[in-house]
Amino acid sequence: MTGRDMSISAEERYLIEETLRIAEARTTHMVPEVMDNPIAKYTDPKQYEAEVNTLFRNFPIIIGHVSDLAEPGDFITHDHFGVPILVTHAQDGNVRAFLNVCRHRGAKLTKEPCGKARTISCPYHAWTYSLDGKLRGIPQAFGFDGVDKSKRGLVELPVFNRFGLIWVVPSVQDHTIDIDTWLQPMAEQMTGLDMSNQHVYRKWTLEKKMSWRFLLEAFQESYHFCYAHRDTACAGYLDNQSVQINFDPHVRHAVPLPKVLDLRDQNPDTWDYRSNFMTQNYIFPANFVQVMTDHIYIHTIIPTGIDTCVFQCMMLINEVPQTEKAERYFQKNYDLIRQVFEEDFEIGEGIQAGLHSGANTGFIFGTYECGLHFGQKAIDAALAGKIRV
Repeated sequence: MTGRDMSISAEERYLIEETLRIAEARTTHMVPEVMDNPIAKYTDPKQYEAEVNTLFRNFPIIIGHVSDLAEPGDFITHDHFGVPILVTHAQDGNVRAFLNVCRHRGAKLTKEPCGKARTISCPYHAWTYSLDGKLRGIPQAFGFDGVDKSKRGLVELPVFNRFGLIWVVPSVQDHTIDIDTWLQPMAEQMTGLDMSNQHVYRKWTLEKKMSWRFLLEAFQESYHFCYAHRDTACAGYLDNQSVQINFDPHVRHAVPLPKVLDLRDQNPDTWDYRSNFMTQNYIFPANFVQVMTDHIYIHTIIPTGIDTCVFQCMMLINEVPQTEKAERYFQKNYDLIRQVFEEDFEIGEGIQAGLHSGANTGFIFGTYECGLHFGQKAIDAALAGKIRV
């Protein structure tokens, strides 16, 4: 494991000070009022359709790490949005994203999840495209006299490499996406993580039988830690003592380790933030950068139906483990997080199973379940057109 700068930002200093303040006051971080969130937010087909067509067509979603597209010729595909996507590292060095659809008769160009190529040829009639999306070849071209190949390139989507992560907006946009302004509230922290140079230790994808919203909400509060994760995560953190900063719509959610209380007796100039917190960074609408003391999880939640979703996650570490001890350490952390996540999945699928029972007309968000309030209000605002990239 490599060394890192121990200095903290003004934002991190605030998070430490607020954590110590609420611990001293024997309270926690709260919003003013309880929220009653109607069940229709989870069951109404029109609500679901609006979420898909707005949140998962017009906002940047993380689909990979920069190492997935390390060299010219590398490509990855992604299908979980219900829109087939092809992302390439073109020969000119640029990363590009396209609809993975041939411009001849609509066949999927490649079904491979990743690979390396100089061109991509359609399996149906071998129309061939370069990795910058240009149509390069039409077999027996005499049958297509008058077809302007320059107008038959692949349909391009907005794609960005920021903080070592690959972000795609899964539909054609009629305006320029200002990704840097969009991510600016999180930029100081994300830049400091140096994720471009991290090693992808593990990567996995799971299909779950629950609304994407239930899985989203599992990561937006820590009230459940010492109940749902009694024998796993509970002991690692102060019980229900999270502090959240709402950047509307993004949220920085700081979950303190017990040893943070030792900072009360230390000179603030010597404080270190990361070694004392797990930080669950929510980047709207469905991206999380979960920062542990010495590794990172990137997870994205994608709806695949009104009552199903896909959970995609990758675990980043500073470098390839150099010793058996290091390998055992990170494997143990990986095994633990899989167990903790599975506890969340089991509860979420249980909520889904009882959703139509009539037991509830709404779900109650407590005043210290801050992230649930922030998240629901941001979703409502986005669906109303008040939040755009």
